[in-house]
Amino acid sequence: MAKHAKEKFDAIVVGAGASGNAAAYTMAKAGLKVLQIERGEYPGSKNVQGAILYANALEKIIPDFRDEAPLERHIIEQRIWVLDDKSFVGTHYRSDDYNKPPYNRYTIIRAQFDKWFSSKVREAGALLICETTVEELLMDGSRVVGVRCDRIGGEVYADVVVLADGVNSTLARKAGLHGEIQASNVALAVKEILFMPEEVIQQRFNINEEEGVVIEMMGTVTEGMVGTGFLYTNKDSLTIGVGCMLSDFKNNPQRTAPYALLEKLKKHPSIAPLIEGGEMKEYAAHLIPEGGFHAVPKVYGEGWMIVGDSGGFVNAAHREGSNLAMTTGRLAGETVIAAKAAGKDMSAATLSAYKAALDDSFVMKDLHKYRDMPHVLHTSPQFFNAYPALLNRAAQTMFTVDGVDKKTKEKEILGSFRSARRLGGLVSDAFKLWKAFR
Repeated sequence: MAKHAKEKFDAIVVGAGASGNAAAYTMAKAGLKVLQIERGEYPGSKNVQGAILYANALEKIIPDFRDEAPLERHIIEQRIWVLDDKSFVGTHYRSDDYNKPPYNRYTIIRAQFDKWFSSKVREAGALLICETTVEELLMDGSRVVGVRCDRIGGEVYADVVVLADGVNSTLARKAGLHGEIQASNVALAVKEILFMPEEVIQQRFNINEEEGVVIEMMGTVTEGMVGTGFLYTNKDSLTIGVGCMLSDFKNNPQRTAPYALLEKLKKHPSIAPLIEGGEMKEYAAHLIPEGGFHAVPKVYGEGWMIVGDSGGFVNAAHREGSNLAMTTGRLAGETVIAAKAAGKDMSAATLSAYKAALDDSFVMKDLHKYRDMPHVLHTSPQFFNAYPALLNRAAQTMFTVDGVDKKTKEKEILGSFRSARRLGGLVSDAFKLWKAFR
Protein backbone atom coordinates (compact mmCIF):
# COMPACT_ATOMS: atom_id res chain seq x y z
CA MET A 1 0.00 0.00 0.00
CA ALA A 2 2.89 2.36 0.70
CA LYS A 3 4.19 1.78 -2.82
CA HIS A 4 0.74 2.51 -4.24
CA ALA A 5 0.43 5.71 -2.26
CA LYS A 6 3.85 6.91 -3.43
CA GLU A 7 2.91 6.49 -7.10
CA LYS A 8 -0.66 7.74 -6.85
CA PHE A 9 -1.96 10.70 -8.86
CA ASP A 10 -5.18 12.63 -8.63
CA ALA A 11 -5.85 11.70 -12.26
CA ILE A 12 -4.31 9.76 -15.13
CA VAL A 13 -5.18 10.81 -18.67
CA VAL A 14 -4.54 8.23 -21.40
CA GLY A 15 -3.88 9.99 -24.69
CA ALA A 16 -2.54 13.40 -25.75
CA GLY A 17 -4.95 14.37 -28.50
CA ALA A 18 -7.41 17.23 -28.32
CA SER A 19 -9.65 15.65 -25.67
CA GLY A 20 -6.80 14.29 -23.55
CA ASN A 21 -4.95 17.60 -23.58
CA ALA A 22 -8.14 19.48 -22.67
CA ALA A 23 -8.79 17.17 -19.71
CA ALA A 24 -5.17 17.18 -18.49
CA TYR A 25 -4.80 20.97 -18.84
CA THR A 26 -8.09 21.70 -17.05
CA MET A 27 -7.17 19.54 -14.06
CA ALA A 28 -3.50 20.54 -13.87
CA LYS A 29 -4.40 24.23 -14.09
CA ALA A 30 -6.57 23.75 -11.02
CA GLY A 31 -3.61 22.32 -9.09
CA LEU A 32 -4.36 18.63 -9.38
CA LYS A 33 -1.56 16.07 -9.70
CA VAL A 34 -2.02 14.78 -13.24
CA LEU A 35 -0.16 12.11 -15.23
CA GLN A 36 -0.71 12.02 -18.99
CA ILE A 37 0.45 8.98 -20.99
CA GLU A 38 0.87 9.05 -24.79
CA ARG A 39 1.91 6.06 -26.90
CA GLY A 40 3.26 8.21 -29.74
CA GLU A 41 6.78 9.58 -30.00
CA TYR A 42 5.33 13.00 -29.22
CA PRO A 43 1.83 14.48 -28.88
CA GLY A 44 0.37 14.75 -32.37
CA SER A 45 2.41 11.95 -33.93
CA LYS A 46 -0.58 9.58 -33.81
CA ASN A 47 -3.29 12.15 -34.41
CA VAL A 48 -4.83 12.75 -37.81
CA GLN A 49 -7.46 15.33 -38.64
CA GLY A 50 -8.40 17.58 -41.58
CA ALA A 51 -7.94 19.84 -39.57
CA ILE A 52 -10.35 22.54 -38.45
CA LEU A 53 -10.04 24.19 -35.04
CA TYR A 54 -13.21 25.73 -33.62
CA ALA A 55 -12.25 28.72 -31.51
CA ASN A 56 -15.10 28.68 -29.00
CA ALA A 57 -14.21 25.30 -27.50
CA LEU A 58 -10.55 26.19 -26.98
CA GLU A 59 -11.35 29.70 -25.70
CA LYS A 60 -13.12 28.11 -22.75
CA ILE A 61 -9.89 26.31 -21.87
CA ILE A 62 -7.15 28.77 -22.92
CA PRO A 63 -8.79 32.16 -23.53
CA ASP A 64 -5.71 33.78 -25.07
CA PHE A 65 -4.72 30.83 -27.30
CA ARG A 66 -4.63 33.05 -30.41
CA ASP A 67 -1.54 34.83 -29.10
CA GLU A 68 0.72 31.79 -29.45
CA ALA A 69 -1.02 28.73 -30.91
CA PRO A 70 0.29 27.57 -34.34
CA LEU A 71 -2.75 28.53 -36.41
CA GLU A 72 -2.78 28.36 -40.21
CA ARG A 73 -5.65 30.45 -41.68
CA HIS A 74 -8.93 31.74 -40.28
CA ILE A 75 -11.87 30.53 -42.34
CA ILE A 76 -13.92 33.16 -44.16
CA GLU A 77 -15.59 30.95 -46.75
CA GLN A 78 -17.40 27.61 -46.65
CA ARG A 79 -18.11 25.73 -49.88
CA ILE A 80 -20.32 22.66 -50.17
CA TRP A 81 -20.10 20.73 -53.44
CA VAL A 82 -22.15 17.83 -54.79
CA LEU A 83 -20.01 16.03 -57.37
CA ASP A 84 -20.59 13.74 -60.27
CA ASP A 85 -17.63 12.42 -62.24
CA LYS A 86 -17.12 15.59 -64.29
CA SER A 87 -18.82 18.51 -62.55
CA PHE A 88 -20.27 19.82 -59.32
CA VAL A 89 -23.29 21.73 -58.07
CA GLY A 90 -22.46 23.78 -55.03
CA THR A 91 -23.18 26.55 -52.61
CA HIS A 92 -20.76 29.02 -51.03
CA TYR A 93 -21.04 31.07 -47.88
CA ARG A 94 -18.52 33.89 -47.50
CA SER A 95 -18.83 36.65 -44.94
CA ASP A 96 -16.68 39.59 -43.95
CA ASP A 97 -17.98 39.03 -40.42
CA TYR A 98 -15.70 35.97 -40.33
CA ASN A 99 -12.83 38.26 -41.30
CA LYS A 100 -13.01 40.28 -38.09
CA PRO A 101 -11.25 39.21 -34.88
CA PRO A 102 -11.78 37.27 -32.78
CA TYR A 103 -11.96 34.72 -35.60
CA ASN A 104 -14.44 31.85 -35.44
CA ARG A 105 -12.40 28.91 -36.76
CA TYR A 106 -9.01 28.08 -38.21
CA THR A 107 -7.21 25.48 -40.24
CA ILE A 108 -4.38 23.82 -38.30
CA ILE A 109 -1.70 21.17 -38.76
CA ARG A 110 -2.37 18.67 -35.99
CA ALA A 111 1.25 17.65 -35.40
CA GLN A 112 2.21 21.27 -34.74
CA PHE A 113 -0.92 22.20 -32.83
CA ASP A 114 -0.88 19.15 -30.55
CA LYS A 115 2.76 19.81 -29.63
CA TRP A 116 1.81 23.35 -28.63
CA PHE A 117 -1.26 22.23 -26.68
CA SER A 118 0.85 19.65 -24.89
CA SER A 119 3.38 22.32 -23.94
CA LYS A 120 0.57 24.25 -22.26
CA VAL A 121 -0.47 21.10 -20.39
CA ARG A 122 3.07 20.69 -19.07
CA GLU A 123 3.30 24.38 -18.17
CA ALA A 124 0.13 23.88 -16.11
CA GLY A 125 1.97 21.22 -14.11
CA ALA A 126 0.97 17.87 -15.60
CA LEU A 127 3.57 15.12 -16.04
CA LEU A 128 3.68 13.80 -19.63
CA ILE A 129 5.20 10.44 -20.56
CA CYS A 130 5.45 9.60 -24.29
CA GLU A 131 6.35 6.41 -26.17
CA THR A 132 4.46 4.47 -23.53
CA THR A 133 1.49 2.19 -24.11
CA VAL A 134 -1.12 1.60 -21.44
CA GLU A 135 -1.77 -2.12 -21.67
CA GLU A 136 -4.67 -2.40 -19.26
CA LEU A 137 -6.62 -0.72 -16.52
CA LEU A 138 -5.92 -1.72 -12.93
CA MET A 139 -9.08 -2.83 -11.18
CA ASP A 140 -10.08 -3.16 -7.54
CA GLY A 141 -13.22 -5.19 -7.97
CA SER A 142 -15.38 -3.13 -10.35
CA ARG A 143 -13.44 0.06 -9.73
CA VAL A 144 -10.64 1.45 -11.91
CA VAL A 145 -7.72 2.41 -9.68
CA GLY A 146 -4.90 2.97 -12.16
CA VAL A 147 -3.14 1.68 -15.26
CA ARG A 148 -0.46 -0.82 -16.21
CA CYS A 149 2.04 0.39 -18.81
CA ASP A 150 4.55 -1.45 -21.00
CA ARG A 151 7.45 -0.46 -18.80
CA ILE A 152 9.23 -2.15 -15.91
CA GLY A 153 7.33 -1.22 -12.78
CA GLY A 154 4.64 0.20 -15.03
CA GLU A 155 1.76 0.14 -12.54
CA VAL A 156 0.54 3.63 -11.73
CA TYR A 157 -2.39 4.50 -9.50
CA ALA A 158 -4.85 7.38 -9.48
CA ASP A 159 -8.20 8.42 -8.07
CA VAL A 160 -9.63 8.59 -11.59
CA VAL A 161 -8.58 7.56 -15.10
CA VAL A 162 -9.71 9.56 -18.12
CA LEU A 163 -9.68 7.55 -21.34
CA ALA A 164 -8.78 9.67 -24.38
CA ASP A 165 -7.12 6.90 -26.37
CA GLY A 166 -8.99 7.30 -29.64
CA VAL A 167 -11.87 5.79 -31.55
CA ASN A 168 -10.76 2.18 -31.08
CA SER A 169 -10.43 2.37 -27.29
CA THR A 170 -8.72 -0.93 -26.55
CA LEU A 171 -8.52 -0.21 -22.83
CA ALA A 172 -12.25 0.30 -22.45
CA ARG A 173 -13.00 -2.89 -24.38
CA LYS A 174 -10.49 -5.00 -22.47
CA ALA A 175 -11.92 -3.77 -19.18
CA GLY A 176 -15.47 -4.48 -20.33
CA LEU A 177 -16.49 -0.83 -20.12
CA HIS A 178 -17.99 -0.99 -23.61
CA GLY A 179 -18.28 -3.53 -26.42
CA GLU A 180 -16.53 -3.93 -29.74
CA ILE A 181 -16.66 -0.96 -32.09
CA GLN A 182 -19.01 -1.72 -34.98
CA ALA A 183 -17.72 -1.13 -38.52
CA SER A 184 -21.02 0.59 -39.33
CA ASN A 185 -20.19 3.26 -36.74
CA VAL A 186 -16.69 4.08 -37.95
CA ALA A 187 -15.34 5.84 -41.05
CA LEU A 188 -11.91 5.31 -42.55
CA ALA A 189 -10.42 8.58 -43.81
CA VAL A 190 -7.25 9.15 -45.80
CA LYS A 191 -5.66 12.54 -46.37
CA GLU A 192 -2.67 14.22 -47.91
CA ILE A 193 -1.01 17.54 -47.12
CA LEU A 194 0.27 19.11 -50.32
CA PHE A 195 2.93 21.82 -50.12
CA MET A 196 2.13 24.91 -52.18
CA PRO A 197 3.42 28.51 -52.07
CA GLU A 198 1.22 30.89 -50.12
CA GLU A 199 0.74 33.27 -53.02
CA VAL A 200 -0.51 30.43 -55.25
CA ILE A 201 -3.06 29.35 -52.63
CA GLN A 202 -4.29 32.91 -52.21
CA GLN A 203 -4.67 33.42 -55.94
CA ARG A 204 -6.50 30.14 -56.58
CA PHE A 205 -8.93 30.55 -53.72
CA ASN A 206 -9.41 34.33 -53.95
CA ILE A 207 -8.20 35.00 -50.42
CA ASN A 208 -5.72 37.30 -48.71
CA GLU A 209 -2.72 36.49 -46.53
CA GLU A 210 -4.43 35.00 -43.45
CA GLU A 211 -7.83 34.07 -44.91
CA GLY A 212 -8.89 30.49 -45.54
CA VAL A 213 -11.44 28.43 -47.47
CA VAL A 214 -13.03 25.07 -46.67
CA ILE A 215 -14.56 22.85 -49.36
CA GLU A 216 -16.63 19.86 -48.28
CA MET A 217 -17.81 17.41 -50.93
CA MET A 218 -20.14 14.48 -51.42
CA GLY A 219 -21.25 12.56 -54.47
CA THR A 220 -20.06 9.96 -56.93
CA VAL A 221 -16.43 10.34 -55.85
CA THR A 222 -17.17 7.83 -53.05
CA GLU A 223 -18.66 5.37 -55.55
CA GLY A 224 -21.90 4.86 -53.67
CA MET A 225 -20.30 4.51 -50.26
CA VAL A 226 -21.41 6.73 -47.40
CA GLY A 227 -18.71 9.36 -47.20
CA THR A 228 -17.39 12.81 -47.99
CA GLY A 229 -14.32 14.56 -49.32
CA PHE A 230 -12.68 17.75 -48.08
CA LEU A 231 -10.14 20.37 -49.13
CA TYR A 232 -8.73 22.93 -46.68
CA THR A 233 -6.32 25.81 -47.20
CA ASN A 234 -3.34 26.09 -44.85
CA LYS A 235 -0.63 28.79 -44.99
CA ASP A 236 1.67 27.06 -47.43
CA SER A 237 -0.14 23.78 -48.02
CA LEU A 238 -3.49 22.23 -48.85
CA THR A 239 -5.12 19.39 -46.95
CA ILE A 240 -7.20 17.07 -49.12
CA GLY A 241 -8.90 13.87 -48.06
CA VAL A 242 -11.83 11.51 -48.35
CA GLY A 243 -13.53 9.24 -45.84
CA CYS A 244 -16.08 6.44 -46.14
CA MET A 245 -17.75 4.06 -43.72
CA LEU A 246 -15.56 1.13 -42.73
CA SER A 247 -18.54 -1.20 -43.14
CA ASP A 248 -18.79 -0.30 -46.83
CA PHE A 249 -15.18 -1.34 -47.40
CA LYS A 250 -15.62 -4.43 -45.26
CA ASN A 251 -18.87 -5.69 -46.79
CA ASN A 252 -17.75 -5.30 -50.39
CA PRO A 253 -14.12 -6.25 -51.03
CA GLN A 254 -14.52 -5.09 -54.64
CA ARG A 255 -14.88 -1.49 -53.48
CA THR A 256 -12.18 0.93 -54.54
CA ALA A 257 -9.44 1.13 -51.90
CA PRO A 258 -9.29 4.30 -49.76
CA TYR A 259 -6.08 5.59 -51.32
CA ALA A 260 -7.58 5.07 -54.79
CA LEU A 261 -10.65 7.09 -53.81
CA LEU A 262 -8.34 9.93 -52.81
CA GLU A 263 -6.52 9.71 -56.14
CA LYS A 264 -9.88 9.82 -57.92
CA LEU A 265 -10.86 12.93 -55.98
CA LYS A 266 -7.54 14.63 -56.79
CA LYS A 267 -8.10 14.00 -60.51
CA HIS A 268 -11.66 15.39 -60.55
CA PRO A 269 -11.86 18.22 -63.14
CA SER A 270 -13.02 20.66 -60.45
CA ILE A 271 -10.31 19.71 -57.95
CA ALA A 272 -7.25 19.07 -60.10
CA PRO A 273 -6.70 22.76 -61.04
CA LEU A 274 -6.84 23.78 -57.37
CA ILE A 275 -4.11 21.36 -56.29
CA GLU A 276 -1.99 21.37 -59.44
CA GLY A 277 1.71 21.58 -58.64
CA GLY A 278 1.21 20.60 -55.00
CA GLU A 279 4.01 18.49 -53.50
CA MET A 280 2.90 15.81 -51.06
CA LYS A 281 4.50 16.27 -47.64
CA GLU A 282 2.26 14.01 -45.54
CA TYR A 283 -0.05 11.03 -46.07
CA ALA A 284 -2.12 9.48 -43.29
CA ALA A 285 -5.14 7.30 -42.57
CA HIS A 286 -7.42 7.51 -39.56
CA LEU A 287 -10.58 6.00 -38.09
CA ILE A 288 -13.36 8.46 -37.23
CA PRO A 289 -16.39 7.64 -35.05
CA GLU A 290 -19.50 8.34 -37.14
CA GLY A 291 -22.19 6.38 -35.28
CA GLY A 292 -23.65 9.46 -33.64
CA PHE A 293 -25.99 9.59 -30.67
CA HIS A 294 -26.98 5.93 -30.60
CA ALA A 295 -23.35 4.75 -30.72
CA VAL A 296 -22.12 6.74 -27.69
CA PRO A 297 -21.22 4.18 -24.98
CA LYS A 298 -21.51 4.65 -21.26
CA VAL A 299 -19.04 7.44 -20.56
CA TYR A 300 -18.40 7.13 -16.82
CA GLY A 301 -18.23 4.56 -14.09
CA GLU A 302 -16.36 3.62 -10.95
CA GLY A 303 -13.14 5.64 -11.21
CA TRP A 304 -13.23 6.29 -14.97
CA MET A 305 -14.55 8.59 -17.71
CA ILE A 306 -14.34 8.50 -21.52
CA VAL A 307 -13.80 11.62 -23.65
CA GLY A 308 -13.35 12.57 -27.31
CA ASP A 309 -13.23 9.99 -30.08
CA SER A 310 -13.15 7.21 -27.48
CA GLY A 311 -16.75 8.12 -26.67
CA GLY A 312 -17.83 8.59 -30.27
CA PHE A 313 -18.19 12.34 -29.87
CA VAL A 314 -18.27 13.47 -33.51
CA ASN A 315 -21.07 15.46 -35.15
CA ALA A 316 -20.86 14.05 -38.69
CA ALA A 317 -23.68 16.26 -39.99
CA HIS A 318 -21.57 19.38 -39.47
CA ARG A 319 -18.13 17.75 -39.71
CA GLU A 320 -17.32 18.73 -36.14
CA GLY A 321 -14.95 16.72 -33.99
CA SER A 322 -12.20 18.77 -32.37
CA ASN A 323 -14.65 21.06 -30.59
CA LEU A 324 -16.56 18.09 -29.18
CA ALA A 325 -13.28 16.48 -28.14
CA MET A 326 -12.03 19.55 -26.29
CA THR A 327 -15.41 20.20 -24.70
CA THR A 328 -15.79 16.64 -23.41
CA GLY A 329 -12.22 16.74 -22.07
CA ARG A 330 -12.85 20.03 -20.31
CA LEU A 331 -16.13 18.83 -18.80
CA ALA A 332 -14.48 15.64 -17.53
CA GLY A 333 -11.70 17.71 -15.95
CA GLU A 334 -14.18 20.09 -14.35
CA THR A 335 -16.08 17.11 -12.93
CA VAL A 336 -12.95 15.88 -11.18
CA ILE A 337 -12.10 19.36 -9.90
CA ALA A 338 -15.57 19.79 -8.42
CA ALA A 339 -15.47 16.36 -6.79
CA LYS A 340 -12.08 17.07 -5.22
CA ALA A 341 -13.27 20.43 -3.92
CA ALA A 342 -16.30 18.76 -2.33
CA GLY A 343 -14.19 16.00 -0.80
CA LYS A 344 -15.98 13.28 -2.77
CA ASP A 345 -14.47 10.06 -4.01
CA MET A 346 -14.49 9.17 -7.72
CA SER A 347 -17.40 6.79 -7.56
CA ALA A 348 -19.85 6.32 -10.42
CA ALA A 349 -22.38 8.39 -8.49
CA THR A 350 -19.91 11.27 -8.26
CA LEU A 351 -18.77 11.03 -11.88
CA SER A 352 -22.35 10.93 -13.14
CA ALA A 353 -22.04 14.73 -12.99
CA TYR A 354 -19.92 14.42 -16.15
CA LYS A 355 -22.81 12.84 -18.04
CA ALA A 356 -25.18 15.50 -16.72
CA ALA A 357 -22.82 18.22 -17.94
CA LEU A 358 -22.58 16.54 -21.34
CA ASP A 359 -26.36 16.33 -21.64
CA ASP A 360 -26.64 20.01 -20.83
CA SER A 361 -24.01 20.99 -23.41
CA PHE A 362 -24.22 21.39 -27.18
CA VAL A 363 -22.39 18.07 -27.53
CA MET A 364 -25.26 15.74 -26.68
CA LYS A 365 -27.93 18.17 -27.82
CA ASP A 366 -26.46 18.23 -31.33
CA LEU A 367 -25.87 14.48 -31.41
CA HIS A 368 -29.47 13.94 -30.34
CA LYS A 369 -30.75 16.32 -33.00
CA TYR A 370 -29.09 14.25 -35.75
CA ARG A 371 -29.60 10.88 -34.08
CA ASP A 372 -31.41 9.33 -37.09
CA MET A 373 -29.01 10.59 -39.76
CA PRO A 374 -26.52 7.66 -39.69
CA HIS A 375 -29.29 5.12 -40.31
CA VAL A 376 -30.84 7.15 -43.13
CA LEU A 377 -27.53 7.60 -44.93
CA HIS A 378 -26.33 4.02 -44.39
CA THR A 379 -29.53 2.65 -45.93
CA SER A 380 -29.71 5.17 -48.81
CA PRO A 381 -26.70 4.80 -51.14
CA GLN A 382 -28.62 6.78 -53.79
CA PHE A 383 -27.65 9.95 -51.91
CA PHE A 384 -24.04 9.25 -52.92
CA ASN A 385 -24.44 8.09 -56.52
CA ALA A 386 -27.83 8.44 -58.29
CA TYR A 387 -28.91 11.81 -56.90
CA PRO A 388 -25.60 13.67 -57.32
CA ALA A 389 -25.47 12.45 -60.92
CA LEU A 390 -29.06 13.55 -61.54
CA LEU A 391 -28.54 16.93 -59.91
CA ASN A 392 -25.49 17.68 -62.04
CA ARG A 393 -27.20 16.43 -65.18
CA ALA A 394 -30.18 18.69 -64.47
CA ALA A 395 -27.89 21.69 -63.99
CA GLN A 396 -26.03 20.99 -67.22
CA THR A 397 -29.32 20.58 -69.12
CA MET A 398 -30.76 23.88 -67.90
CA PHE A 399 -27.58 25.91 -68.30
CA THR A 400 -26.79 24.64 -71.81
CA VAL A 401 -28.13 27.00 -74.48
CA ASP A 402 -28.56 24.85 -77.58
CA GLY A 403 -31.80 25.89 -79.23
CA VAL A 404 -33.93 23.49 -77.17
CA ASP A 405 -36.72 25.29 -75.35
CA LYS A 406 -36.76 25.32 -71.57
CA LYS A 407 -40.13 23.55 -71.38
CA THR A 408 -38.69 20.57 -73.19
CA LYS A 409 -35.64 20.64 -70.95
CA GLU A 410 -37.88 20.64 -67.86
CA LYS A 411 -39.67 17.54 -69.17
CA GLU A 412 -36.33 15.82 -69.74
CA ILE A 413 -35.20 16.63 -66.18
CA LEU A 414 -38.50 15.51 -64.65
CA GLY A 415 -38.27 12.28 -66.64
CA SER A 416 -34.84 11.60 -65.12
CA PHE A 417 -36.13 12.24 -61.62
CA ARG A 418 -39.20 10.06 -62.18
CA SER A 419 -36.82 7.25 -63.06
CA ALA A 420 -34.90 7.88 -59.87
CA ARG A 421 -38.16 7.91 -57.93
CA ARG A 422 -38.85 4.36 -59.09
CA LEU A 423 -35.35 3.35 -58.03
CA GLY A 424 -35.08 4.98 -54.65
CA GLY A 425 -38.23 6.94 -53.98
CA LEU A 426 -37.06 10.53 -54.42
CA VAL A 427 -39.89 12.14 -52.47
CA SER A 428 -39.66 9.56 -49.71
CA ASP A 429 -35.87 9.96 -49.54
CA ALA A 430 -36.14 13.73 -49.36
CA PHE A 431 -38.60 13.41 -46.46
CA LYS A 432 -36.36 10.94 -44.63
CA LEU A 433 -33.38 13.25 -45.02
CA TRP A 434 -35.41 16.23 -43.85
CA LYS A 435 -36.48 14.32 -40.73
CA ALA A 436 -32.89 13.29 -40.00
CA PHE A 437 -31.79 16.95 -40.10
CA ARG A 438 -34.86 18.40 -38.42
